[in-house]
Amino acid sequence: MKLDTLGVQALIAIADQGTFLRAAGALHITQTALTRRLQNLEAALGVKLVERTTRSVALTRIGLDFLPRARRLIADLGAALTEIRETGKSMRGDVTIACIQTVSVNHLPGIVQRCAAIHPENRIRILDSPSGEVSATVLRREAEFGINMQGPGHPELTAVPFLKDRFVVVCRDDHPLASRKSVSWKQLEPHPMILAGHETGTRPLIELALRRRNVKWRPYYEVQRSSTALGMVAKGLGATIVPGIAMEKDAYPRLRAIPLVDPAVSRSLVLLSRVNAHLSPAAQALYDLIRR
Repeated sequence: MKLDTLGVQALIAIADQGTFLRAAGALHITQTALTRRLQNLEAALGVKLVERTTRSVALTRIGLDFLPRARRLIADLGAALTEIRETGKSMRGDVTIACIQTVSVNHLPGIVQRCAAIHPENRIRILDSPSGEVSATVLRREAEFGINMQGPGHPELTAVPFLKDRFVVVCRDDHPLASRKSVSWKQLEPHPMILAGHETGTRPLIELALRRRNVKWRPYYEVQRSSTALGMVAKGLGATIVPGIAMEKDAYPRLRAIPLVDPAVSRSLVLLSRVNAHLSPAAQALYDLIRR
């Protein structure tokens, strides 16, 4: 049954004011409009709520029994609307975002920390996923927005670039390349390498650079996460190529991140949202903070 708030308000005004004239004035409507609202409510309920004669107005027994509930109904509705308005003004609420794993591990926590300092009431849920799943999660509305590598566009998604992330070679401090200020892709040929798997978004960029320089890999291991590759490098199992953002400060004191050159390769990170989507106030606050 459709909630007839206008009819309920009319009933309360009649009970409070005692006459149709004063009730209409309190609601800033005409008596005709007031009568129509009351009649619509009575018709929907199938009962008479007000008895009206030329000399008096009184609520029926059913009207009197319903009046306390009607007051609570309008009060609860008003409180709910006020809460929504205040939530919007203060950017309070819960937010779910999807994010590629390298960003969720090393870059996003600092942003979330700043967001928590500004909006301590907000709860943030992070779905850390492979690159291919981030877009799908946003499209399914399981996340309000996502952080992903820039890739082929989707007609239902808007991508806003916010960060350039350059690839680096990572080796241990006792590796032959550790003392270099930069390393070319060709210089990687003699060394055992730990590769990102084909399911990752970074693998195509790495393979393209290798083909352009006709570099022959020595792939000893293949992993799905940059964090796994870094852990293996820390054990002396080889070197790896990861986005610069994957290097967590002080996590592995013996690891060295060296810029890759000839060519320098970067990936663009983008904020993904549905076309024409309206983010919740809490999500908008986090989205703006990431962009800044």
